[in-house]
Order: sequence, then structure tokens, then C-alpha cells
Amino acid sequence: MSTQNTAPATAPSAEASVTRIQQHRSYLMCRPEHFTVSYTINPWMEPANPTDTAKAVAQWQVLYDTYVALGHDVQLIDPIEGLPDMVYTANGGFVIGGVAYGAKFRFQERVPEGPAFMEWFAANGFEVAAPVEVNEGEGDFLLVGDTILAGTGFRSTGDSHRELGEVFGKEVVSLNLVDPRFYHLDTAISVLDPVQGEGGVEKANIAYLPGAFDDESRRILEERYPDAILVDDEDGAVFGLNSASDGLNVIISPRAKGFEAQLRERGYNPVLVDLSELLLGGGGIKCCTLELRR
Repeated sequence: MSTQNTAPATAPSAEASVTRIQQHRSYLMCRPEHFTVSYTINPWMEPANPTDTAKAVAQWQVLYDTYVALGHDVQLIDPIEGLPDMVYTANGGFVIGGVAYGAKFRFQERVPEGPAFMEWFAANGFEVAAPVEVNEGEGDFLLVGDTILAGTGFRSTGDSHRELGEVFGKEVVSLNLVDPRFYHLDTAISVLDPVQGEGGVEKANIAYLPGAFDDESRRILEERYPDAILVDDEDGAVFGLNSASDGLNVIISPRAKGFEAQLRERGYNPVLVDLSELLLGGGGIKCCTLELRR
């Protein structure tokens, strides 16, 4: 598998000379054997449009194989018939230091996924913190350095941010999403550096879509991440920000051409994986990838 693409060369920037360090990661994924779109819980889902389960599985397999080829560990949770959105494992919980904060889904169609993921966590050696508040896991919670960015506005409630802070004892920064196309935080922010400090970068950075947030949230992001990559709506609309990074390789949609060039300018290596079929359910690369931090 090639980790390069054929984007035209761009003029080098000051940050292009930064040495990016690949970090070994562990992920949880779920093969989309039962994938279909039979209901609507986000603007991307249209049951009248046919879905191709075999194509979804084939595209998902490329993502799985990409992670393995890059040297990452990938564990699998068994898909459950009748739960077509289990493929979006990022929504199944949030894991730091061997503790898994479980998900409590907003929509009834996905509610049974919460217990299924918590059972997997418990069976695989994680300490499980059962949620009281509605939250959709790493879909709305992103670890940046030692800070948790937490989204609200469409799925996870603000009260879950308080609960999250109590579980992990970390600073939680609340951000308000205002564009229904970007209903989870991981559709509007990409964490580019999974490790900050010893063995990683001095300060973890992000990429984000300014238009997905209200004014106050944009102010917070501008203040905290002055060197962030600002992604335009064209790339956001193809779920370009719904990506996974190991600190060097950033797995992104091949349609996010502007973001691809921006990453190269900063010294990252974009790796292109097409999940167009799974986008019909409102999910992309990061949605299919839950980070397991032991």
C-alpha cells in the first residue's frame, strides 16, 4: 500500500521542515456487514437512496488494511444485525488510560449500541464508566494533548461534558456546533498530533472547519490553537476533517483536495482512503475508528 499521493507540489512553508513523528496507535473497528440506511438521524441519511453493503465492506477493508500496513493495532467488535451504524465505532465510547466512558445515544435506533460497546470494553480489560448523560463518545470528545475538546449542539449534551471531566479528571473545553451537517465534533475537527510532550510534539495541533461552530467556540479555538489548519467548507462537506492521524500519516478522504495540500505544507503525509459508501450513513474515516488508549 502506498502512503503517498499525486497532489501537485506546493511551495514549502516554515512548518514543512518540522519532523513529524509517527506514533503507534490502537483502534477499535467494526466490519459493516449489516450496513444500510433505513432511517434518518442526520442530514446525510436518505433511506430512498440505495446502499451497497458489499461496497461498504470493501471500502472499510481498505481502511482496516491501511492501519495495519502502517503498523497500528486494530481490534474488532462483532457487528450486530439490526444495528447498521455500529460500523461508526468512534461513537461507542471514549477511552483514556484504560478507562472507557460509555456512550448513551440520543436516538432510539442507536441506543442498543451503548451496552454492546460497554460489554466489549469490559471483556477486553478496560475499566468501564457507565454514562448517566447523553453522549456519543469520541464522535463528540477529542483528546488534544491533555485537554478534552467536547462538542454539543446536536448529539451529546452539555451535562455529559461535566460527567466526562469527573471521569477523567482532565480539563474539558465545550464547543457548540451549529451546522447540522457537522453534528459530531469529529466531523469538524481533526486532531493532527495524538501525542504531546515526551515522545511527541511540544504542542498538539488541530485542523478545523470554522463555519461549523458558533462565535464563542471559534474564539476559543482561535485562542488555543493559533497555528491550526483552517479547512474550507468544500473540504468539510466531503468529511475531510473526519480523519485519523498518527502524527505523521493523516488518513483523509481523497476528495478533500485543499486539506490534502494544507497537510503537505505542514509536513504531514496525507493517505487517501475513500469511504464514499459509508458517507451515505453520515460517517467517514474517524467515525469508523475509536482510539483505544490504555
